Amino acid sequence: KDWLILSLRIPQHIAQKLCDQELSGACLVSFEKQDLLELGVPPAPAIQIIRQVEKIPKNSGIQSLSSTVSIIQTLRHKIKSVTDDRTTDDKRLNRENTEDATSQPLRKPISLTRPFDKSDPSFIYKQNDILPPIAGPSNLLDPVHEYQLLPNTNEASEREILYEFTKEVFCFAASCMNSRTNGTIHFGVKIQSGQAHGQVIGHKVTSFSKYQEAFESCLNEHFQEDRNVARACIRPPKFFQVHNQYGTTSDKWVIEVDVVPTYSETKEKVFYTVLNIASIEKEQQCKTECLFVREGLRAVNILSDPNPRIVQEKIKSITDKVKCWAAARNSVEEKNDRHLTQGHQGHQGQRLKQIITRGRDLLENSTEVIVVTNKCHSSQLEHLGFLKEMKLFAVLEFDPESDVDGTCSFYRRDRIANLHYPQMYVTQDSIPTVIGKLNLFKQTSWVFCNGRVNEESEIDKPLTTSEWLKKRSGDVTNMVSFLCNPDLLSKDRLLVVFILHSAITDISSPLMETFCAIYRTLEGDDNMLCICKDTNVFRDWKQMVETRCKVDITGKCIYELSLNEINSTIQKLKEPQTRSSRRYLPSSASSSVLLTKRDEELMTVLDILSENECENTEIETNESFQEFKKKTEEDFYRGGQVTWWNFYLSERPGCHPFIKRDKYQELYDLITPVQGYTSPCVMINLFHHPGCGGTTLAMHVLWSLRRKFRCAVVKNNIAQNSEIAVQVKNLLTYGKQEESGYTPVLLLVDNWDDVEELKQCILSVGSERKQNSNVMVIILNCERSQFPDESSRNSRTANVFITNKLSTQEQSLFSEKLRQLKAYHDQPETFYAFMIMTKNFSEDYIKNLVSNIVKDLDTTTQKGKLFSFLAVLNTYVNGSYISLSLCEELVGIRNAFWKRETLEEKMNPYSTLLINFIVEEHGTYQAVRFLHQLIASNCLEVLAQKHKLSLAEITINLLHCDCLYKSFMGKDILIQNIQSMLITRHRKEQGGDKDTLFSPLIEAIDEEEGPDKIKEVLEKAIVRFDRSATLPQALARHFYLKEKDFKSAIQWARDAQRKNPVNSYIADTVGQVYKSQLKQEIVEHSDGITPEALNTCLQLASCAINAFKDSQELAKKDEPVDQFDLHNKKRKKSYNTSGYVGETEVMMTLLEVIKDIPLFNGRDRYKRDTMLQFLNGHFPAKNFHEINNTTMDQFVAVLADHERFLVSLKPSLKAMFSFFENYFTYLKPRSLERETTDERNKRKVSEHFKKYVDIFCISGEEKASEKDNNPKLSLLQQIADKKNYLESKRADTFAGLLQCLYEKTGKEMEYILNKWLFVFDNSPNRYISDTVNLILANIVLHDIKPNSKTLKKYTELVSLLNEALQNEGIHSKCTELYYLSMLLIWPTKDHRLEDVEAYKNISTYVTSARKSFHRRFSHMFPARSAIAHFFLGKSTGLERIVSKAKLDHIVSSASQQRSQCDMHQLWLTGAVWKEPEVQKMLLRVKGKSENSDIYVSYAGNLKMLVRPAYLGGIRGGYSQEKVSFYLGFSMEGPVAYDIRYENVI
Repeated sequence: KDWLILSLRIPQHIAQKLCDQELSGACLVSFEKQDLLELGVPPAPAIQIIRQVEKIPKNSGIQSLSSTVSIIQTLRHKIKSVTDDRTTDDKRLNRENTEDATSQPLRKPISLTRPFDKSDPSFIYKQNDILPPIAGPSNLLDPVHEYQLLPNTNEASEREILYEFTKEVFCFAASCMNSRTNGTIHFGVKIQSGQAHGQVIGHKVTSFSKYQEAFESCLNEHFQEDRNVARACIRPPKFFQVHNQYGTTSDKWVIEVDVVPTYSETKEKVFYTVLNIASIEKEQQCKTECLFVREGLRAVNILSDPNPRIVQEKIKSITDKVKCWAAARNSVEEKNDRHLTQGHQGHQGQRLKQIITRGRDLLENSTEVIVVTNKCHSSQLEHLGFLKEMKLFAVLEFDPESDVDGTCSFYRRDRIANLHYPQMYVTQDSIPTVIGKLNLFKQTSWVFCNGRVNEESEIDKPLTTSEWLKKRSGDVTNMVSFLCNPDLLSKDRLLVVFILHSAITDISSPLMETFCAIYRTLEGDDNMLCICKDTNVFRDWKQMVETRCKVDITGKCIYELSLNEINSTIQKLKEPQTRSSRRYLPSSASSSVLLTKRDEELMTVLDILSENECENTEIETNESFQEFKKKTEEDFYRGGQVTWWNFYLSERPGCHPFIKRDKYQELYDLITPVQGYTSPCVMINLFHHPGCGGTTLAMHVLWSLRRKFRCAVVKNNIAQNSEIAVQVKNLLTYGKQEESGYTPVLLLVDNWDDVEELKQCILSVGSERKQNSNVMVIILNCERSQFPDESSRNSRTANVFITNKLSTQEQSLFSEKLRQLKAYHDQPETFYAFMIMTKNFSEDYIKNLVSNIVKDLDTTTQKGKLFSFLAVLNTYVNGSYISLSLCEELVGIRNAFWKRETLEEKMNPYSTLLINFIVEEHGTYQAVRFLHQLIASNCLEVLAQKHKLSLAEITINLLHCDCLYKSFMGKDILIQNIQSMLITRHRKEQGGDKDTLFSPLIEAIDEEEGPDKIKEVLEKAIVRFDRSATLPQALARHFYLKEKDFKSAIQWARDAQRKNPVNSYIADTVGQVYKSQLKQEIVEHSDGITPEALNTCLQLASCAINAFKDSQELAKKDEPVDQFDLHNKKRKKSYNTSGYVGETEVMMTLLEVIKDIPLFNGRDRYKRDTMLQFLNGHFPAKNFHEINNTTMDQFVAVLADHERFLVSLKPSLKAMFSFFENYFTYLKPRSLERETTDERNKRKVSEHFKKYVDIFCISGEEKASEKDNNPKLSLLQQIADKKNYLESKRADTFAGLLQCLYEKTGKEMEYILNKWLFVFDNSPNRYISDTVNLILANIVLHDIKPNSKTLKKYTELVSLLNEALQNEGIHSKCTELYYLSMLLIWPTKDHRLEDVEAYKNISTYVTSARKSFHRRFSHMFPARSAIAHFFLGKSTGLERIVSKAKLDHIVSSASQQRSQCDMHQLWLTGAVWKEPEVQKMLLRVKGKSENSDIYVSYAGNLKMLVRPAYLGGIRGGYSQEKVSFYLGFSMEGPVAYDIRYENVI
C-alpha cells in the first residue's frame, strides 16, 4: 500500500481497495492488466502498476520473478521504514506533548518536488531535504524523475560542467519523448543508494544565462532535424534556490528541466539524438547517433549494443512500442482534457468571503488580524497588497530574511511595522505597559519568530528546527498566549490568517508548533483562515494539522485560488474608505504637502486633520453613502463624539450648516490674534461644563482653521507628554527642507492632566526656527469644570468658557436644527443629547425622559445590573465606559464573533439612552456609555426612588460582579475608573465644584446612607482590589476624619503602608492619623491637661513626627507608581511637602500644649524663661525635682521621659522653616496650578512661624527691659540677641534675606544689615553662613536703598567672597557661596577684575554651583525649577546687580498705565523684555549656540555654559549661531532670557 501511494502515487482509495483484497508483492508480480481490472482498478492505474513491476530491474536484461519480488519487497521495506518511523514519532510526540515536541523523526520526511510544468519562481528547496524515490513511467502524464549531481568547479571547468549538463538533459529528454512520458530531471540532488538518495544538495550557479545559452545551442546539435519538436517538448532550464535549514537563502540552486512530449507535437515519431562521445583510439570527440528510451528508472540507449543484428531488432521493437505509447499518450491527454473541462466548480471564493468577513458583506475595519506566514518568493509579493489594506495587529514571521527582501520589506514600503522578537512579549509588565512599549494597536508588530539573518546578536539569529524547539518555542508559545489574551484582543474581533507559501512537511516545524499554540489558546479554529499556495501545500498542511490537533482544517483553508485572486477578493471586500486616499497638509505660501499613510502612522497619538479631510473618499461614491451620512448625523446628535464628517456634511451643497455657538468667534479670534504671538508655544483654555458642547466647539474651530494651521487632536489620553511633543514637532516640520516658513500646529487636547508640562515638553524638543518669536504650536485645552466662569476668571492663560445655559440666539439655532432634523430623520426626538441642549438643559425634561424609559426596568436581571453599573460610572467618573464585549457577556450574548444578536436589541428600550463608540486607550475597541452625564445621574435617582436601589448597593454589586474582573479588552481602564470613583477627591483648583474630603461617590453615600455603608463599600473594595494601597488609605482617612476611630484608622493606614511602603502620601496618612488623635486628645482635655494626657500627647506626637519624617524621605525618591492603583498613573508631577507641613503642625501643636502645663503656665516671666531654657536644653528636667507637689512631680517625670524629644523640637522646627524658605525662595512650581497649593502652604507656614517667634524669640521691648536691668550683657549674649532678632525677622538665612528684596523697606534692611555686621565682626567662631549672609545683606540693601551709608564697598565684599572661596574650595555644600561669586565677579567686556584670584576660577565656581544645587534639590526638579532673583545690569560694581523685584516694580508700574495684566503672564510671554526701562537697565550679553546649548565667552579663554530660561528658547539642529540674551542668576547657575539670533535676516 505504501509503495503504491508514495512511489507510484496511486490514489489512496485504490491502494486501500487492493490492500483489502490481501494483495501482496508476490501476487502483484504474477498479475496481468486484466487481473487488476477485475479487482476494480481503473485502466490507467492498472497499466501503471503492471509497467512499474516490469521495469523495476536495474539492468537492461530480464531478471527472474524471484529477483523482482525481492526488489519490490526491499523497496516496500524501505518505504515502510520511513513511514513507520514518522508514525511512531508522531504518536510519541502526541503522547508526550502535542504542542511542545522537542525531538525530530529519525529519518527526514519526504519533501515534495515542484508541481510539474509549472513556472513557479516562488518554489524553493531546503538543503538536505529528501525528495521522493525515482520511478519508471506510469500513466505517462505523471512525470518520471531523475536526479543528477554535476561536478563542482574544483572538479571540472565551467565548459565541462555545461557539457555534462546538456548531455544529461538531452539524453533524459529523448528518453521521455520516445517513451511519451512526462519527466523532470533535477540537478543538485544526490543519486546514491541509501538514505541520502534524493537528498537536496544544490549547485553554485555563477551565471543562469550560460546554462540557458548552452541549452539552446546544444539542443540543435542533439536533435538536428527534430529540433523544432524538441524545442516544443523540452522546457528551458529553471533555477530554484536552495534554502538553509533555518529558512535563509544560500548560494546554491537546483536546476530542473521539464519534458512534455504532447501527442500533437510528437505523433508517432521516433527521436534520435547525436552525442559527442570520446573515441579512445583517436582521443577526440566523435558524433554518435543514439536512441534513448525509458527502461525502469533510467534512460537506455538502444543503439549502444555492439551487435548490429540485435540493434536492428531493438529498433523495430521500439518503433512498434512508440506507436503504442503514442496512442496511449493521445488517449490519456483526451481523458485529462475532458476531466478539466467537466471538473466541478469550486466554492473557495465564497468560503474566503465568509471567513474573512465573519458572515457579513464587508471586512470591517474593527477586525484585528494576526498573520502567520513563511517565506514568500519575490515574484509573489505584488499579490500581497491586501495585507496593506487590512488592520494588521501582528505578523508572526518565519522568514528570517523577510525584512531584507520578503513580505516585511514589501509591507514597510508603504506602511509602518515595528520589528519585534517573541521574547519581547515574555515580560512581567502589565498589558497596558507592553502596549505602550511596543506601540501595539498603533503600528503593526512584525515578530520574527525564527530570528533575522542580519542580526548581529547570536541570540536572534535563525535556528534549525531542532534548535528552535529547544531554545525558542517556549517564547513563541508565551507570545501567542499574550497576543490571544482577551485582555488584549477580544476574540469576537480577532482573525488569525495563516499564509503558507510552501509546504509544511515536518510535524514539529516551528510554524506547526505556532499553529498548535494558537489553536490551543483560542480553543479551536473558529477565528482562523489558512491560505495555502496550492493543493499540494494544502494536502500536507491538512495532514499535519490532523496528526497534531485531531481536527479537519479543510473548512478553514483556501487552496484553489491563486494569490492574485485572493488579493483582489479581499481588497474588494474591505469597507469603503472614509478618509481621503491622498491627504494634504497646509504649508508656507499657500502651498500644500502630501501626508503619506506611512508617515501618518508614525504620529501614533495624533488624529491629524488634513486640509482636504473627507474629500474624494470611497464612501462618497458608494451606494451606501446616504445610509452612512444618516448614521453619522444620528450618532452625533444622539450623544456621540463629533467627527470631521459632521462638519464636512454640513458644508455640502443642499445641506444645513453646523450650529455655530456664541463663543465660536471669540475662540477663533483668540487663536488668530491680529497682533500675533510673542512665544513659540502658546496655550489657550476652553473651560466648559461636561456635556455642554465644549469639545465640539473646539473641533468646529479646528475645522475652520484646517487650511491655516496644521491641526491635530491628541487621541490617546494616556499618552506621555514627551511622546506627544516629539510627534507635534514632526507634524510642524513635515515636508519642509529649510528652516523658515513653518505652518504652526494647532493642537487640541481634551481635559489634559498637565498642560503646562505638555507645553514645556513641546518647547524642549526644540523649535527649529531662527525666528523663534513667531508661534509654532498653539495648544487648545478643553477643560471640564463645574464652574467654567470662575475657572476662567482664575486662569492666568488666555481662555474662553461656555456653560450649560444657552443664550437666546443659541436656543433659536437649536430649535431650527431640530426642525431640519425632522425632515431627514424618523425620530429626532430620540436624539436625547441634542434634545437636552435644545431644552436648555431643563432638569424637568431629563427627569421625565428618564422616568418614562426606566420605569419598567427589572434591576435584578443582568440587563438591570449593567444599566445600573453604567449609570454609577458615568455619573461619578467623567469619560468612563465599559467595553462592548464585556457588556455582551454580562447580558448573555454568545457567539459575538458572528454577531447573531446585538447589545442594542438585547437592552431595548433602555439602549436608547446608551451609545456605542470607539476607544483608543490601551488598544482600540468598542465601548458603551450613557448619552449624557445628566441622563446617567438622573437614572441613579430613579433607581433609588422607584426601584429602591441605593448607591451603596449598586457599588457593592459592581464590586461583587466577578465577570467585570476577568480577562477582556478594556479591563484595566474599567478597574481604573472603578477605583477612581471610590478614591479620587474633587478640588476646586482642578475644576471640581468644591474641595471634598473623599470622592463624590463616597460623600454621596455618606450623606444618603451613613458611615456604616461607607465602611462596607470600602471594605468590599479592599477585598476586590486586594493589592491596592490607596483603598485602605481611603478607609483609614474615613475612620480618623469621620468617626474618630483612630485604632481602626491606624490599622488600615499600616495595611496600606505594607502594600506600598515607598509611597510618601501613604506614609503621610499614617502621620495624619496620629496628628488627628493628638488633636482629639487635646480637645478632650481642654479644661486642663493631666500628666497622663501629656504623656499620651507626647507619645502620639512622637509617632506622628516619625511618620512624617518617613514621608519626607520617601518624597525625595522617585516614587514608583503602584501598578494596581491605576488612577494615580497620570498624577501630576509634584513634590510632596505634606510630610514637612505635618511635622511642623504637630510640633507647633505640642508646643501649645507644653506652654500651658502648670510648670510653665502663667504670665510669670520666670516660668517662660524656664520653659525656654528647658526646650533649648539648658535646663535639665532633673532640676525641677525640688518642687514639692505630687502633680508637678508627675509632670516633671513625663518631661524627663521625653526630654530628648522635647529638646529636639526647636532645632527641628528651625530646620522645617529653613526647608520651606529654600523651597519657596530658590524654586518655583512648573505648573500654574501648583502655585495655588504653594500659596496655601505659605500661609500655613507663616502662621506657624509667627507662633514660633512668640514662643522662642524675645520681643524688642523685653530685650530693652533686660538691657536696662543688666547693662553689662556679655558679648556672646549680645550676639545671641542679634541672631534672635534676625530669626524673628526671617533674615537669619540666605533664603530669608532674598525674600527681604520683596518684603522689607530700606530702613528695615539697614537695621538687619547692622545686626549682621555686629554678628560678623564679633563672633568668635565665624561660619561660612555668616559670611555669605553678610554679603547678601549688603547686596539686598543696595538694591532697596543704594545710597545707604551702612553698605560695605564693592571691593570689600569681593575680598570677603574671595577669602571664603579660598577656604571652602570647589566642593562645598554651600551653594550660596558660588551663587554670590556669579553676582559679584561675573566678568564683563570692560570690567574684568583681573587682579582678583576668584575671577580666574569663575567658570569653575559656576560649575560648582550647579553641582551643589543638584545635590541638594535634584529630587524636586520634576515639580519645580530654579528662580533667578538677580540679573546682570549695564553698570559696574553693585550697581550692575539688578533684582527681579526691581524689574517687577518697573513692569507693574508700566502695566498699570495700560491694563491690569497678570505679572506671571508678563514674564511667561516675555513681555517684560519689551519694556524700555528694563532694556535700559539690563545688559544684553552676546554668546554662541553650540549643540543646542548656549555659551558665553570672555577674555582669557573663559567659556561658560548658560541655561535657557524657557525650554524651546534655543532651536535644535545643533546649529552654531551667534545669539544675544539677558543674563539672570539662579542658584542653579546663569540663565539666558529673551534669546535672539544675531544673524537673522
